[in-house]
Amino acid sequence: MNPEISEYNNAQSTEDQLICNVLAKQIDLHLTEAENKIWHAHPVWFLDGNPIVGYSKQKKGIRLLFWSGKSFEENKLNVLGGKFQDASIFYNSVDEIDITDLEIWLQKAKEIQWDYKNIVKRKGVLERLK
Repeated sequence: MNPEISEYNNAQSTEDQLICNVLAKQIDLHLTEAENKIWHAHPVWFLDGNPIVGYSKQKKGIRLLFWSGKSFEENKLNVLGGKFQDASIFYNSVDEIDITDLEIWLQKAKEIQWDYKNIVKRKGVLERLK
């Protein structure tokens, strides 16, 4: 695991550490080709410089966010806004993580991508890559 991500995870409460460690291990397992780093203060995985998935500590729990998750058409993922293609799910216990769902979402994250890498260049307009 990336030492920066490990440090982020270790800074969380005991239960949140467990959640973060499971998420990081599963993401690393299924997105082996992805670069990962702390980006905007939380762990994010990128494919070809495009953000794909990340997680962060929020009031509602650990938020697992897929940048293109709206296009996954998965009922368990919440779409919060209408402008972008992101969708997320919150976890408050490691027992809430459904590994099968997570594997499906990570596979979709590879297959369905919107171009966030060039969003500034396109003045906020998203284009689908895959």
